[in-house]
Amino acid sequence: MDEIVRSGPAGAIAVAGIATAIVVALWFAFYFLVFLPRGVIH
Repeated sequence: MDEIVRSGPAGAIAVAGIATAIVVALWFAFYFLVFLPRGVIH
Protein backbone atom coordinates (compact mmCIF):
# COMPACT_ATOMS: atom_id res chain seq x y z
CA MET A 1 0.00 0.00 0.00
CA ASP A 2 2.83 2.43 0.87
CA GLU A 3 4.42 1.81 -2.53
CA ILE A 4 1.19 2.73 -4.29
CA VAL A 5 0.90 5.99 -2.33
CA ARG A 6 4.57 6.83 -2.99
CA SER A 7 4.15 6.42 -6.74
CA GLY A 8 2.03 9.59 -6.83
CA PRO A 9 -0.92 10.38 -9.12
CA ALA A 10 -0.80 7.03 -10.90
CA GLY A 11 -1.13 5.29 -7.53
CA ALA A 12 -4.05 7.50 -6.57
CA ILE A 13 -5.77 6.67 -9.87
CA ALA A 14 -5.16 2.96 -9.26
CA VAL A 15 -6.67 3.16 -5.76
CA ALA A 16 -9.66 5.11 -7.09
CA GLY A 17 -10.13 2.57 -9.88
CA ILE A 18 -10.04 -0.34 -7.45
CA ALA A 19 -12.54 1.38 -5.14
CA THR A 20 -14.85 2.12 -8.08
CA ALA A 21 -14.61 -1.48 -9.29
CA ILE A 22 -15.56 -2.74 -5.80
CA VAL A 23 -18.58 -0.41 -5.64
CA VAL A 24 -19.74 -1.47 -9.12
CA ALA A 25 -19.28 -5.15 -8.24
CA LEU A 26 -21.33 -4.71 -5.05
CA TRP A 27 -24.05 -2.90 -7.02
CA PHE A 28 -24.27 -5.72 -9.56
CA ALA A 29 -24.31 -8.35 -6.78
CA PHE A 30 -27.13 -6.47 -5.04
CA TYR A 31 -29.03 -6.17 -8.33
CA PHE A 32 -28.75 -9.86 -9.22
CA LEU A 33 -29.46 -11.13 -5.69
CA VAL A 34 -32.39 -8.81 -4.89
CA PHE A 35 -34.15 -7.64 -8.04
CA LEU A 36 -33.93 -10.74 -10.23
CA PRO A 37 -35.29 -13.22 -7.63
CA ARG A 38 -38.20 -10.82 -6.94
CA GLY A 39 -38.95 -10.65 -10.65
CA VAL A 40 -39.04 -14.46 -10.83
CA ILE A 41 -41.43 -14.69 -7.85
CA HIS A 42 -43.86 -12.17 -9.38
